[in-house]
Amino acid sequence: MIRVSNGKCIRNLSKKSLLASQTRNYIAISAIALTSILFTTLFTIIVSINASFQEANFRQVGSFNHGSFKYLTQEQFNEIKEDPLIKQWGVRRFLGMSKEVPFNKNDVEIGYSDKNQAHWMYCDPVEGRLPKEGTYEAATDLEVLKLLGVEPKLGTEFTITFYVDGVKTTQKFILCGWWEKDDVTKANHILIPESRVDAVLQELDKAYSTQDGMTGSWNLDVMFKNDAQIEKNLYTILTNHGYQSENQNDDKSYIDTGVNWGYTGAQLLNNLDFTTVIGIGTMLVLILFSGYLIIYNVFQTSVVNDIRLYGLLKTIGITGRQIKQIIRQQALILSLMGIPIGLFLGWFMGAKLTYLVLSRLNSVVMDVVSIHPLIFVFSAIFSLITVFISCSKPGRMAAKISPIEAVRYTESNTLKKVTKKGIKGISILHMAKANIGRSRSKTVVTMLSLTLAVVLFHVTVMFTNGFDMDKYLAKNSVSDFVVADAGYFQYEFFSGDTALMQETIDTIKAQGGLTGGGSVYGRTSKMLQFVSEDYFYMKESKYTDTETVKQKIKFSERSMDGRIGDQVQISGMEPYILDRIEVLEGDLSKLYEPGKRYIAAVYVVDDYGNPYMDSNWAKVGDTVTLRYIEEEEYYNPINGHIYTSFDEIGDQPYQSRSIQYRDVDYEVVALVTVPYVLGYRYSGSDEFILNDKTFIQDTGTANVMLYAFDTTNEDSLSMEVFLNDYTNHVNPNYDYESKSSYEAEFEGFRNMFFLLGGTLSFIVGLIGVLNFFNTILISIIARKREFAMLQSIGMTGKQLKCMLVYEGLFYAGGSVVCALVLSLLITPLASYMLSSMFWFFTYHLTFMPILVIAPIFILLGITIPLIVYYTTSKQSIVERLRQVES
Repeated sequence: MIRVSNGKCIRNLSKKSLLASQTRNYIAISAIALTSILFTTLFTIIVSINASFQEANFRQVGSFNHGSFKYLTQEQFNEIKEDPLIKQWGVRRFLGMSKEVPFNKNDVEIGYSDKNQAHWMYCDPVEGRLPKEGTYEAATDLEVLKLLGVEPKLGTEFTITFYVDGVKTTQKFILCGWWEKDDVTKANHILIPESRVDAVLQELDKAYSTQDGMTGSWNLDVMFKNDAQIEKNLYTILTNHGYQSENQNDDKSYIDTGVNWGYTGAQLLNNLDFTTVIGIGTMLVLILFSGYLIIYNVFQTSVVNDIRLYGLLKTIGITGRQIKQIIRQQALILSLMGIPIGLFLGWFMGAKLTYLVLSRLNSVVMDVVSIHPLIFVFSAIFSLITVFISCSKPGRMAAKISPIEAVRYTESNTLKKVTKKGIKGISILHMAKANIGRSRSKTVVTMLSLTLAVVLFHVTVMFTNGFDMDKYLAKNSVSDFVVADAGYFQYEFFSGDTALMQETIDTIKAQGGLTGGGSVYGRTSKMLQFVSEDYFYMKESKYTDTETVKQKIKFSERSMDGRIGDQVQISGMEPYILDRIEVLEGDLSKLYEPGKRYIAAVYVVDDYGNPYMDSNWAKVGDTVTLRYIEEEEYYNPINGHIYTSFDEIGDQPYQSRSIQYRDVDYEVVALVTVPYVLGYRYSGSDEFILNDKTFIQDTGTANVMLYAFDTTNEDSLSMEVFLNDYTNHVNPNYDYESKSSYEAEFEGFRNMFFLLGGTLSFIVGLIGVLNFFNTILISIIARKREFAMLQSIGMTGKQLKCMLVYEGLFYAGGSVVCALVLSLLITPLASYMLSSMFWFFTYHLTFMPILVIAPIFILLGITIPLIVYYTTSKQSIVERLRQVES
C-alpha cells in the first residue's frame, strides 16, 4: 500500500465542511461554551468556597501553618528544625494566660513568637512592629487594648495579670505594635521578647521545669512543600530523629504533634472512606455526563446530516480513520472558539454565585474568589475530554458506514411502518410519535438531559427539606436560654469559683415571661466511684499502656468488696432539666423524688444519637457506690512516706488516699443521655445524675453550673437584650447562649446547600433546555424538504405546527416521567448516604419539585418548537424545495 501524505487535504475538508454549516456551528459552539461554563462555574465555586472555608478554619485554629511539634526541649527544637522535609519553620514559647476580668471571656495568651510564627497566627502589626529582644516591649491586638482601657499609642505602658503554670503574676509592658483582632479567632495574643519569657520564668522559679509541661517549652510550627501529607511528613521527621508520637509513657522518645485541621485537603485524605469516594466519583461522573449529553446530541445530529458527504468521500478513497480525524478536527476547531467563551463567563458566574453562597454563612471570608490557574486548566481539560468523548461515537458511526448505506441512510424507518397501515390510520399525533421514534438514541439523550436537571433539583429539595431543625436544636439547644460562668462556654473545668450565683438566677426570673427553668448543680467536692478491675483496665487501656494501667490498679483505693476506686463526675438536676434528658433504658420517675438514693447512669452518644455502650459500666438495677472524701493524704508509693503538704512533693512520685470519707450506695434506675448544652462540656470520667435535693444533701455543696430556661415568644427578644446587657456590663463574668442563634445558624447552613444544589440544577437544566432547543432546531432544519413536501400535498401550517408541538410535548412529558421514575429509585439511596453524612438529616418523600417543574417543561414543549418553526419557515414552499434539492 502506498502511503500518501494528505493531512493538509483532511484539514481543508474539515474547514470547508464547517463553513458549509454555519447555523450548526453556532449551535455547537454554544453547546461547548455552555459545557465549559458548567465546569468553570463549578470549579470556581468549589475552589473558592474551599478557600473560604480553609481561611475560616485557619482563623478558628488561630494559625495556618501545616503542623506542629509540641512541648520540645531546646535541644529537640534545634535538632528537628533542620530536617530537610521542613520548608519553613516558626517557634512559639507559651508563658501564661490571663483568665480574670476583663479577659474571662477571652483566651489571652502571653508568650514569644518569631516573625514567621507571628505571621502564621495573623499577628502582623498594622502599626508599629514586633518586640525587640532585651526589652519590656509587647505587641498585641486592639481588642486586648480596648479591654485593658489602653489607648493604642506606641510607647504606652500597660500592666496585665496572668497565670504562669498556676502561679499568678503581674507584669508591665511597653506597647510597640498592634493589629486588628479577627472576630473568629479564639485566642488573643500578647507577644513579648523571648528574653522576657526567660526572665519571668526565672523570676517565678519556673525556668527549668513546670508542672503542666507546656509553659516555657519550645513549640516548632512548620510548613511543608504542600498540604497533602502533613501527618505523614510529621511522622517521617520524628522517625528520622529517633522520636515517636504513639507511646506517651516513653518520656525520652515521645513528642506530641499536631496537624492543622483547617487544611481540607489533608482532612479529606485522612478521612477518605468508601462513601466519600462514591460521592466524589458520582459528582464527577454527573458533571461529565451533563456536558456529554448536549455535545453528543449536536455531533450525532451533525454526522447524520453529513452522512451522505462522508459516503461520497469514501468513494474517492477517504478511509474511516480519516473521517474520524475530520470530525475530531472539527470538534477541536469548535472547542477553540467555544471553550474560551465558557471559561470567561463561567468564572464570572462562579464568582457571583460564590459570593451569594458565602453571604448565607457566618464566619467565612467573603472576598475569597479564587482565580487559581488550575480552575481554567481543569475546566478546559474537562471540556475537551467531554467534547472528544461526545464526538467519538458519531465518528465511529460515520467511519463504519459504506457509501451505498450512506446514500440510503435515514434516521429510522418508523414512519414507513406507520404509513403501511393506510392513510386512515395516520393522525397528527401518530406522525409526531413516529418522528420522535426516528432516532431513539437522540430522543433518549434529549430526555435524559432534561431529566437530569429535574432529578438534581428533586434531590436538592429533598436534601434541604430533610434538614431537621428539631434534631439540630435537640443537640445544640434544648431550652431558649442557657446562662453560666463564661468559663463554662470556654470548656473550662467547673469549680466553686465559677458557680452561678442565686442572685443572678433571681434577677433573670424577675424579668418575667419565663415559662419554665431549672439549674444543673456541678461537682466541686472530691469523690470516687468503685468499679470492677476488668472495667477499669478496659477503660484505662484506651489512653495508656498496660504497665501504667497495672501501676494504677496496684495503688488505687478499693471498696470493702475489692472494687477499684475511680474518678467520677456527678451532677444534680432540677425537674426542668430532667425533663430534657433522654432515657435509653429504665424509668426516670424515681429520680424526681427528693432525698431518695436513686441515680441515673449517663452514656455518651455520637452525632447521630447512638450511645457508646462502653462509655459507662452501670446498668439498670446495679448499685453505684460513691465515696465522698472529706480528707485525704498524699504519700510516696515507693517508700510509703507521707507528705505533710502538697508543696513538699516537688518532683517526687506520689499517690493520694482517703483518710476520712462517707460511702453511699445508690440504685441505678435509668440509663440516659444528656444534651451537650446541659452537661459538662468535657469528658473523661464516668458520669451519673442525682436529684438536685439529693445532690445537695449528699455532697454538702450547692454550686450551680448553669441555669437553663424558656420564655414566651413575646418575651424572647427582650430577654435576649437583657442578657446581652447583663453579661457585658452588669456581670461580665457570666455569658449566655440562646436558641435563636442556633436557629439562624441552621437556616444559613440549609440555605447554603439549597443555593449550591439549585445552582447546579439550574446549570444542568440550562444545558437540558439548550439540548432540547438544539434537537428541535436541527430536526426542523434537517426536515425542511420533508415539511415542504407535506405542505405541498395539503398539510396546513396549523397542522404542521401542531405536529411539532406534539413532538415537544412528547419530549417534555417523557422527561417528567423519567424524572419521576429515577427520583423514586435514586432518592432512597441518596437519603441513606446523606443521613450517614449529616446527623440532623431526616428523609421525607416528596414529589413537589417534579410537580413544580412539570408545567415549565410543558410550556417549553409548546413554545420552543413554535419559536424554532417561525425562525426557519420564512421561505416559501417552492424555495425550500429548490434549496434542498440543489
